[in-house]
Parts: sequence; structure tokens; C-alpha cells
Amino acid sequence: MSEFSQKQSNTVSSFDVHSIKADFPILQQQVNGHPLVYLDNAATTQKPEMVIEAISHYYRHDNANVHRGSHTLSDRATARFESARDAVAGFINSPASCQVIWVRGVTEGINLVAHSWGRSNLQAGDKVLVPWLEHHADIVPWQLVCAERGAELVPIPILDSGDIDLDAFAELLDERVKMVALNHVSNALGTVNPVAEIIRQAHAVGAKVLLDGAQAIAHYPVDVQALDCDFYTFSGHKLFGPTGIGVLWGKQALLDAMPPFLGGGEMIQTVSFSGSTFNCLPFKFEAGTPHIAGAIGLAAAISYLQGIDRVGAAAHEAMLLDYTLALAADIDGLQRIGAPRQAASIFSFLLAGSHPSDLGMLLDQQGIAVRTGQHCAQPLMARLGVPGTARASYSIYNTREDVDALMVGIRKAKSLFG
Repeated sequence: MSEFSQKQSNTVSSFDVHSIKADFPILQQQVNGHPLVYLDNAATTQKPEMVIEAISHYYRHDNANVHRGSHTLSDRATARFESARDAVAGFINSPASCQVIWVRGVTEGINLVAHSWGRSNLQAGDKVLVPWLEHHADIVPWQLVCAERGAELVPIPILDSGDIDLDAFAELLDERVKMVALNHVSNALGTVNPVAEIIRQAHAVGAKVLLDGAQAIAHYPVDVQALDCDFYTFSGHKLFGPTGIGVLWGKQALLDAMPPFLGGGEMIQTVSFSGSTFNCLPFKFEAGTPHIAGAIGLAAAISYLQGIDRVGAAAHEAMLLDYTLALAADIDGLQRIGAPRQAASIFSFLLAGSHPSDLGMLLDQQGIAVRTGQHCAQPLMARLGVPGTARASYSIYNTREDVDALMVGIRKAKSLFG
């Protein structure tokens, strides 16, 4: 059970998973002749009806470019677009909405920080620390910038359980460390990292901290002020919103000091062939026409999530993982990969005698959607000595019956693999 759900365990839950599931039209279908069991939520979550309707309403009634328009449609689109920014700011407890930067997703958010902050602040001999747990999007941008600036990208060791080795992390920290970049929750193993302690230790040596919140934002409340992180980024499509929209949040002093990442319209104040001056936050980092419908859809997703019992939802998701582990223990040859001290609702596993991709195809034939492969975490898979895993990841609309179907599917696959 998560720390969040444990703290709130005395609260009476009003969470009704079957009512929640009814809000998601895509889940009401059959796949390959079986009711869809969607267990690929770490890759992307499904969208409730109110998100689909919000996007449709924008295109049906308000479609226009935002800012500087002198007509009604533009005024309405701009109001909804900027209201979405305010919704995000409230959702993560940002001191000001101008600290909310629209990006395409976590990958762009990390690249923005790496290339704008990194190029301005990293020098030869500096270090960037990144755990072995990380998604490629948390690694590659820093590799590129470190190579350019002469800095060193240093991996933080992890334990066999999939937890960060905090003793090793403490030993790596010194005045040369300028950035610690890590995920809040691991996409491959579900490890919930002790980010508050990591931030405290990093700040003690003057380092900044960037958190990849892609896997945390839909499961746990995020308060950027309480965390005291320097940057936080997440993707809308993992938060029941549309693809192609995400958020980078940063401390205002850092964002103010950073140069633009992309050049073009909207991010400027003046342009001449002798030079340009740049707009204030947040527009300095938002060149070109933004994903207006995406921002509106993300605001609707936040509204939906705020309208349900999040304490009950967290407890429900924790129950699904516990239930999965209990049933998995009775299947010979079924091995959970990683056993972190605190885990989100992700079950990463191998089945003896099978390759994860073959297992995934057999499960799909039974209407069960899981993710297979290395989950954009090749260094982690190499560290654990596995070729990849199959991964079932749960969300607010998954049920015990979904877990039962997964286990039935694994048993059927096991009988075929011998």
C-alpha cells in the first residue's frame, strides 16, 4: 500500500470502480472475442467521456488560434487555454501559473531543461546524476548535453530490489554535482522513489533536481512546493488526458534565467535582423501555435480526477497489486521482476519458458493488453540481467476481475509453453 493510502486509511472511501469504469467508453468493447482487459496504463491511460467531450466541444464551437486574436472565437479559445494552465497550477500547487510551461510531454520537458538550463550551467568537470532505473528520456538528453559541455553523466546504483541505493547516492554527492534527474515512480518496476530525501540531499551540495512525474501524477497527489524540487514534468496522456500535451513546471527564478529552447512566434517581444528580445514566462518557452485542444483536454482530465475519491482510488490500486502478487505466488515459473520497498500499481514479470513478446501476443488473443519489452529502460534491464519483461500496469478503472483474467491468461500461456 502506498504511503498516501496508508496515511488516509481511516477515511471512509466513496470510490466505486464499476462506476468509474463506466465513464471510459473504450473499455466497453471486446477484443479478439473477449471483453477488453486493459493493463497497459503505464504506457497510456484511457480517456473518460468528459475529456473526449471537452476536446470535441472545442473543435465544434471554439476552434481558433490563441492570443492576440481580435474575434470572439479566439477570445474563447484563449480563455479556455489559459484556464487550463490555471487548472494545472492548482493541481500541483504551483505558486504561479506562469511557472506552468506547455510541452508535448515529459520527453520534451526534460529536453527543455537539459538544453536550456544544462547548456547555461554545466561546465567541464561537472556531474549529472541519473539512477539506473531511468527511462531513456531521463538519460539521453543529459548524455547529449554533457557530451557538448564536457560534463559527466554518472549512474546512481540500484539494489536488486529495484530501489535506489541511497548509500551509494550519498557517496556520489559532492560540489561537482549540478543536477540530479530521476523519475518519481519507475515506469518499468513501479518503484516509488524517496524523492523528498533525494531532493534534500541534493540541495545540500547545491545541486538542482528534475523529477519525471509521468508515472506518479495519476496515482499520487503532487505538491511541487512541498517537494521543493526545481523542475517537475509530466505527460497528459498518462493522466487520462490527450496525447501530445504535457507540462514542465520550474521554480520561477530558474525559468527566468534560462534562455529559450525553441525560437519562433509567441516567444518574442521584438524581432529585427539585428536581434530579438524574448517574451516573459510562460510564453518564452512556448514558440508557435500550441496544442490548444490538448491543454483543454488535460484540464478536463484534471477536473475528472479531482471529482473522484483519490484516497479510495489509491487504496484500490494498492489492493490490485497486492491481489496480483498473492495470485502470482501460486503459479510456478511466474517471476516478479523487482520488489521495491514501495511500489506503484505495476507488475513486471517473466514466465519461465517464454519470451515476453510471445507471452504478450498470447494474452492479447484473450483480450488482455499488457506491455512487453524493455520499456525504454535498457540500462535497467541490463543491470537486472533480463532481456525485458511483460508488464501489467493498473489504473483507477481496473478491477479484481481484470487481475483474475490476467492470471487465467498466464496459466493458459504456461500450458502452451510447457
